Amino acid sequence: MTAPSSSPDASLQANQAMAKSLELLIRREDLDPAKWIDYPEYGFRQYFLWKNPATSASIALLEYQKGGRIPVKHSHASNQFMYCLEGDYEYVDVGLRLKPGSFYMNPKDNPHGPTIAHEKSLLIEIYDGPHYYEKPVFHTDETIGDFIAKKS
Repeated sequence: MTAPSSSPDASLQANQAMAKSLELLIRREDLDPAKWIDYPEYGFRQYFLWKNPATSASIALLEYQKGGRIPVKHSHASNQFMYCLEGDYEYVDVGLRLKPGSFYMNPKDNPHGPTIAHEKSLLIEIYDGPHYYEKPVFHTDETIGDFIAKKS
């Protein structure tokens, strides 16, 4: 059995196959630096890998510098899921620490936070619907996007 090729021809073939499919494949080396959303006051940045405009569900990378944080207790308008790829990230109010290989789930409407990154941390964050009912203090009008729950 031979290992898959990473040659330019193999990449081209993979891209052509993806163009014929509804599937999505994003490689870490292909992330567009201009698409990171920075939160310099809080020591982290966010990169959306996928968004569903109809439901506001999303999957994003969160990259925290050591000392990066979410400064306040808050809740979400949908279920939140996180998976730690690198680092040490803590929900300080309850002492939950995410380290590489840790999965975290926070149910809709459950207050949680604040948080702190004890070292540089990389997390995958997933929401199954809109993120918030109202814009939290760590977001701006530009960063909140379409992630506020629509009032019915």
